[in-house]
Amino acid sequence: MDIVEFRDYCILKPGVTEEFPFDNQTLVFKVMGKIFTICGVDDFDDINLKCDPEWALELRAEYPQIRPGYHMNKKHWNTVTTSAFHNAPLLRKMIDHSYDLVVSKLPKAKRDELKKGPVS
Repeated sequence: MDIVEFRDYCILKPGVTEEFPFDNQTLVFKVMGKIFTICGVDDFDDINLKCDPEWALELRAEYPQIRPGYHMNKKHWNTVTTSAFHNAPLLRKMIDHSYDLVVSKLPKAKRDELKKGPVS
C-alpha cells in the first residue's frame, strides 16, 4: 500500500478529516476530531495506528515490521513500517480497527451523528 492508497482508504470512512497539525510533513487522519492514524507524507515508511493492547502485543510478536508506537502511548499504538510490510489486507484490517476503536470511545452524541451521515 502506498500513500495514495492509504489516504484514499482512510478518507472514505464516515466522519474522517485529514490535517497537518504538527508540521507540513505529518499527515493526521481524525474521526470526529480524534486521531486514529498518523503518517509521513514525503517519507511514507511508518504509519501509527491505535490498537487494542492485547492485539498490539500479538501483532508485534508475529511481525517485526510492527512495533510500539513511535512518539505515542506504547500500550495503545503501533507503528507499522510500510516498506517492509507487504500484507495489504492486514494493514486495512488494522486501519479499520484503529478507526473503530476511536469511534467506540466517542460520546454517544458524536457516534449518533456519525451514524446519520452527512446532511444533504
